[in-house]
Amino acid sequence: MVNRFWNGPSGNSNGFGMTQGGWGTAPGMGPGMAPGGWGTSPVRFPPQTFPTRYAPPQVAPRQEFVRTNIFPTVVPHIQPSHTTTVNRRVIENQFYFPHTESVVNECCVKNTMCGTPHMPCKCGRRR
Repeated sequence: MVNRFWNGPSGNSNGFGMTQGGWGTAPGMGPGMAPGGWGTSPVRFPPQTFPTRYAPPQVAPRQEFVRTNIFPTVVPHIQPSHTTTVNRRVIENQFYFPHTESVVNECCVKNTMCGTPHMPCKCGRRR
């Protein structure tokens, strides 16, 4: 878009449409020169009001603002536990094999009669 009121900072313009010689100079006139030539006072005209000019907006860098919203939340952490008591009865089976032992002593006696016994004399016997 072209702004017809804005000449822009180019050439010998001061950025507001004014050149070095004012709002425009007549041919052959420079700064401080009057229409009559050098050395005479310039002719003063009553001031004129021109339409308002609008320069392009000057936008500063964006300023950041941070708004923090805090929403407390309670999260219950349930950690159940269980204890099982085991009563273990241990049965020890002991096996015994009692054994007795006995000893028999045998004695074998063999009597052999090798004749008749001798009868001693009956002398001197009293009755």
